[in-house]
Amino acid sequence: MMQIFKSLLVLALFASTQAYAAYSLPDYEQLTLENGLTLYLMEQHEVPLIDVNLVVKAGAVNDNGKTGLTRITAENLVLGTQKLSKAELDEKLDFIGADIYSSANLEFSKLGASFASKDKNTVLPILRDILLSPRFEQAEFDKYKKRHLLQIEQAKESPKSVIGNYFNRLVFGDRGYGSLSMGEEATVSAITLADVKKHHKIWYQPGNAALIMVGDFDSQKVKAELKHLFGQWQNTKSLPKTSISKARSHQESNVLLVNKEDAGETTFLIGGQGITRSNPDIVGISVINTILGGRFTSWLNDALRVNAGLTYGARSRFASYSQDGSFSISTFTRTETTVEAIDLALATYAKLWEQGIDKQTLASAKAYVKGQFPPKFETSQQLADLLVQMYGYGFDQSYINSFEQQVNSLTVEKTRQLIRQYFPRDKLQFVLIGKADEIREQVAKYGKITETNISNAMLTLN
Repeated sequence: MMQIFKSLLVLALFASTQAYAAYSLPDYEQLTLENGLTLYLMEQHEVPLIDVNLVVKAGAVNDNGKTGLTRITAENLVLGTQKLSKAELDEKLDFIGADIYSSANLEFSKLGASFASKDKNTVLPILRDILLSPRFEQAEFDKYKKRHLLQIEQAKESPKSVIGNYFNRLVFGDRGYGSLSMGEEATVSAITLADVKKHHKIWYQPGNAALIMVGDFDSQKVKAELKHLFGQWQNTKSLPKTSISKARSHQESNVLLVNKEDAGETTFLIGGQGITRSNPDIVGISVINTILGGRFTSWLNDALRVNAGLTYGARSRFASYSQDGSFSISTFTRTETTVEAIDLALATYAKLWEQGIDKQTLASAKAYVKGQFPPKFETSQQLADLLVQMYGYGFDQSYINSFEQQVNSLTVEKTRQLIRQYFPRDKLQFVLIGKADEIREQVAKYGKITETNISNAMLTLN
């Protein structure tokens, strides 16, 4: 009996693996309304839920000196409409159990909603009003800004929350991808409700936006409804030109030392320029990064956590945007083991070139990423978020549909090529947050030191 059970289990696992291997993005329809609004419609009838995202191509890169303005504009959308106060809006949504949220990152803003399919005719008009006729009330804006400033201040208590901002600024400079989505105290304090209204008027245009809808609905009926709701949305004028500069060309390694006087540990990022989100080699790169620092059994985690006991976790990642990206190794360690941890991280990273990836290690990583891939796109919310990223970062469904083939075709020789081409080896950039007086002399060997204090405004790096 036990033998039969084991055989059935093997068959089930094989069937599961085959299902994953055959994964491709579910069918969806893409069309553009006369006003330029792009629609993505994907039917998923497994559960009676719908996820809608309205994406506007305006992010922190478009703040134009008023750092934080795009994020503040996006988050103020959900504080009421011309028809409903914030309290009335919240009450109406709570009554039907709908969830509405807004956010903005470096490249785009998003207004999202999750709700039961039976409430579609209630929620869609509300979304239209939030997007096109926000209340933008002074009292709510003032309360929001007070909370936002407090969040910025509180983030400084957590090096992990802010170290990415310092690293982006070191790699990309003060504008473009070095912009700060949350903003800074000085810039946010100076932003007015009039600034928010102007920003909304400039960037929130149908030709600069997409509506993404995934879930339990009939596409033919929904198309007519969306045309009725959003077809009258008009483009007001041409969008401002935004130039996003690429990563800075560093002539040497630099160390940005951020003093946190009460720190008992050092948090650090090491890296440099990465890749765009549409890079055709992104799948192979992700497999290599899985081996280096993308899973619990990675080289970095084994070396720094499991074997040396210097940290609770170490990782590496590529942060990819539409026009550029970064690569970084990150972890934290006790102040007294700062140099030991950095040296070990660098030595482990150097294994990519000095030792390379063998067949057994590559096979393990390929099986891992193939097993992890399909569960990322199971729910309507996950699928909607994927379409959001496709629109926002400018890549297409070939990433999904060819994923399995690209993983399978990755060879040891190909990994060597990708490592040489995409993983930065020289002139690495370092950001360290910790007790500066106790580590300054030791870390000078890594590069030219620039210092700031975590309690200060974000350092300007020209």
